[in-house]
Amino acid sequence: MKVPFLDLRREYAFIKEEIDQAIFGVLNHTQFILGPEVKSLEEGIARYCQTKYAIGVASGTDALLLSLRAFGVEPGDEVITSTFSFFSSAGVIANLKAKPVFVDIDPFTYNIDPLQIEKKITPKTKAIMPIHLFGQCADMDPILEVAKKYNLKVVEDAAQSIGAKYKGRKAGSMGDTGCFSFYPTKNLGGAGDGGMVVTNDPDLAEKIRLLRVHGSKSKYFHSTVGYNSRLDTLQAAVLKVKLKYLDSWHEKRRENAAYYDCAFKEMDLIPPKAEDFNYHIYNQYTIAVKDRDKLKEYLAQNQIGHDTYYPLPLHLQRCFEELGYKKGDLPNSEKKAQEVISLPIYPELTEEEQEYVIERIKEFIATSS
Repeated sequence: MKVPFLDLRREYAFIKEEIDQAIFGVLNHTQFILGPEVKSLEEGIARYCQTKYAIGVASGTDALLLSLRAFGVEPGDEVITSTFSFFSSAGVIANLKAKPVFVDIDPFTYNIDPLQIEKKITPKTKAIMPIHLFGQCADMDPILEVAKKYNLKVVEDAAQSIGAKYKGRKAGSMGDTGCFSFYPTKNLGGAGDGGMVVTNDPDLAEKIRLLRVHGSKSKYFHSTVGYNSRLDTLQAAVLKVKLKYLDSWHEKRRENAAYYDCAFKEMDLIPPKAEDFNYHIYNQYTIAVKDRDKLKEYLAQNQIGHDTYYPLPLHLQRCFEELGYKKGDLPNSEKKAQEVISLPIYPELTEEEQEYVIERIKEFIATSS
């Protein structure tokens, strides 16, 4: 049996008529740049995320970048973030000539360890960027508390976690801004790149709107140097259709995760830990195992899709050598980078396919122990 890691064709088949109609609607009215679907999606995302404002941008990376610009992050400033994340979390900091300051993770949730943040704060610290990894919110209350204590901005990197909840609060609604990615593999994925910033601060919302259109509020008149970072109308049309199915897709992912959890109870592996106060949406179902690389080979031989997030923590990336980190500095992240592997979890995954994945992993562990 062949089990893909993700099969977007199944998702498209389920909503094909609605998606096609939405795309043809844009092709017919031809308002391809900031058309009515963008505003409608922004309003829908703001309601969904329990925030006052939402601003569509070109990508999740740009959502982070524009947030930091709106905060006034400048060359020489420092932004604290997790080392165990996709590159854009630190890349946007470096692109502003600021300094990413890396913090280790909780070894079971893979999210930033809030108890390690305060000791990294210096007079140059401008913001904290917690990352809600794999679909689960970071422990936000202590992060917000230390941010308030030192008068720091908080940007939530919620690229993988739209719809996740922390103590009843939606991902993205707790910091000064929340940033989402609509990359096709996300729970709410477009047909290309796209992103969104949410906030309750009207001044931040206005700054981000300005920055996404070259710093121009009125055509050809520029109050600041901005970016070309608008969410395409076509993407907004696709995302509008998908948004109404998002919660049901989350529930199906959670059902699949619970099925894995039950099956893996007696196996020599570590399943993902969902905190009791969190609503985990499982953008990824990530386990930790001994001999991870051998398991990757075994799954590939058995035609089971999988992926590894993230094999080299950010503090050890070659491009950040000048920051002076070395192996052993952030041990939880370094250890998990050698152990974790993500399994198929998407809503359209069949019970037969999931059983096949479980049986192959059971076989691997039995023969490798």
